[in-house]
Amino acid sequence: MKPTKATLYTGLLTVLLASLCLPATAGNLRERLAQRRAAAGLDAVDTTPATIPPGVRVLRDVPYGGDPAQRMDVYLPAQGATHAPVIFMVHGGGWARGDKAMRSVVQNKIARWVPRGFVLISTNYRMLPGTRPIEQARDVARALAVAQGRAAGWGADRDRFVLMGHSAGAHLVGLLAAEPALAYDRGALPWLGTVSLDSAALNVVAIMQGPHLPLYDAAFGDDPAYWRAASPLQQLTTRGVPFLAVCSTRRQASCPQARNFAAKANGLHMRAQVLGEGLTHRQINEQLGTPGDYTAQVETFLATLDPVVARRLNARR
Repeated sequence: MKPTKATLYTGLLTVLLASLCLPATAGNLRERLAQRRAAAGLDAVDTTPATIPPGVRVLRDVPYGGDPAQRMDVYLPAQGATHAPVIFMVHGGGWARGDKAMRSVVQNKIARWVPRGFVLISTNYRMLPGTRPIEQARDVARALAVAQGRAAGWGADRDRFVLMGHSAGAHLVGLLAAEPALAYDRGALPWLGTVSLDSAALNVVAIMQGPHLPLYDAAFGDDPAYWRAASPLQQLTTRGVPFLAVCSTRRQASCPQARNFAAKANGLHMRAQVLGEGLTHRQINEQLGTPGDYTAQVETFLATLDPVVARRLNARR
């Protein structure tokens, strides 16, 4: 008999509560459990909104559909932009929560890139339980299409978009990168490249066939056909735009999945790179944009996508 969701959640809670009673010598186990919770979006989410830095203005809740969740925020240089490249950001939260305006999602990214002449767009999308991951990816695609269509009015260049996502958002942009028809069917144009920030769901089939947290059952269900359709690795069959998979070396599944995805992509003559970082799942997102080697390596990848992007990145270094 298949266990119910309530049973699965109860089992997980039992394991987590039991970990609190372990002696100090079991600290590593407690840490691993905490990391699994954080990686899966089960830890507390910091909903603190970002502080808008000087020189940046924001257009809040630009609609791309009729649902209240189908909204995006557009961060622009205060003095206006001209043919600006666009970072198109998709938040995480286990496909069930999170928000486009959270500090960890946009704070350091807007402070870093908008003053360099970029536009940064952060989008929401409909989430679980009402909307499952493939349809969430279609929401992201619809938002991308609307943003590209309005780009000129914001001083942005519709042909210079970069998709970026963290956690569940990294899975969604990874799925669009692997199967761009999902985006094109919603009216999106090709984009320059994709940056996946610490997804551990690039191979959904492998996740669902092994031990996994109940979160994944809520997202992907029990149908193997759906697992394949929602899995970036399985949907990757033709060459796509360049792809950077940033992964936390502190997590067990993230970097191996990133390497497998990159190997398959490169075998299809699609340029894909893996950047392993000794940061936590949250730090991978939160610290991107702060000065240092991590941001510099991501920018090195971005600079290879387009000469205009390269010039903007180098303008304020």
